[in-house]
Amino acid sequence: MKSNCLQELLNQGMLLLTVENMIEISSCVISVGLLLFLVPLRKLREASLSLVIMQSLTWILSGVTVQFKLIEYPVRYFSYAFRTSFTFEFIIFPVFSILFNLYFPKKGSKLRKSIYSLSFPSVLIIFEIIIEKYTDNIEYIKWNWFYSWVSMLITLLLAYGYYRWFFKKFKRI
Repeated sequence: MKSNCLQELLNQGMLLLTVENMIEISSCVISVGLLLFLVPLRKLREASLSLVIMQSLTWILSGVTVQFKLIEYPVRYFSYAFRTSFTFEFIIFPVFSILFNLYFPKKGSKLRKSIYSLSFPSVLIIFEIIIEKYTDNIEYIKWNWFYSWVSMLITLLLAYGYYRWFFKKFKRI
């Protein structure tokens, strides 16, 4: 019975290690590694909230971009359930949001906060541009890298605003 399931997965191309699949797998491994090494146990509650906030935001926003055929993800995990990139929307971007929220320079100057805020989407967009150009993980239809960069920046700032508001309220209780 198991060999039939394995053969079916092979027939569908789901077990082939294409460049696209290696990108998906390595992105997940790197994201989990970042969480393990950069999130202290005492900040686990804050990290959990950041994860849920960002997953909620990206679920809605990525659904809209895919539904309106602005972006397409030809190669993705759970393609039968999601038309968006599960790896990016529910793992990579939420992990970056956790790190963004936990290490935000709250007492830094406006310049430092601005550079910090602009650097996170910039790092992600560099990889997205390369992946969009050379693989089938993402395809811009009526979209471009600047729209992605702006949407990432706004989403990170919205998630951070909610994160700050939540823990400000939580400390008063």
